Amino acid sequence: MKQLAIFDLDGTLLNTITDLGASTNFALTSMGFPEHPLSAYKFMVGNGVRKLMERAQPDASPEVIEKLLGHFRSHYDEHCTDTTTPYSGIPELLAELTSRGVRLAVATNKYQAAAEKIISHFFPDVKFEAVLGQVPERPAKPDPSVVFAVLNECPTAKRDVLYIGDSAVDIETARRACVESVGVTWGFRPVSELRKAYADHVVSNPSEILKFMESRP
Repeated sequence: MKQLAIFDLDGTLLNTITDLGASTNFALTSMGFPEHPLSAYKFMVGNGVRKLMERAQPDASPEVIEKLLGHFRSHYDEHCTDTTTPYSGIPELLAELTSRGVRLAVATNKYQAAAEKIISHFFPDVKFEAVLGQVPERPAKPDPSVVFAVLNECPTAKRDVLYIGDSAVDIETARRACVESVGVTWGFRPVSELRKAYADHVVSNPSEILKFMESRP
């Protein structure tokens, strides 16, 4: 039986896209740049906030990107829970995994402070063994360092780990870390991206993840 479930955050546990898009648009308009439709942000997020700023304003200099980041974080820190919600079935999945003795962790490219705030806000009664976001000293996913950091905090044989995410970044992270992957279709990216990235499993409902808790890669 799997002993540890590692979840991506944005697009996997929580639908954060409107708050991410609103804060990015705030940063853009603060510096005189045009906004993007909120729907466009589904294909900009996933690699951390710096990459999000670069995708939102691809011609910007590094100095401008830094300023955009400052505007984004000041806004997002205050508004990251405005419209964000857990996906249907996620609270029940986390409760069931916990009842089965499966440990839970989060590995995300969201910056650390925001990851901690958003998880504690939406899942105050869920015990996560580790909530690891992006920090300067650790490369962003798909580099597997964040998974290894989780395993350092929660020692577990890789065969007993399941990694769950909604994008090719997540599936590649799991592959590089040599752990079994589940791609979820309710997030920000199409199922075709998950299959192209060779997800071990693809699910369309959180309850389907339970059937892989007994499997071995």
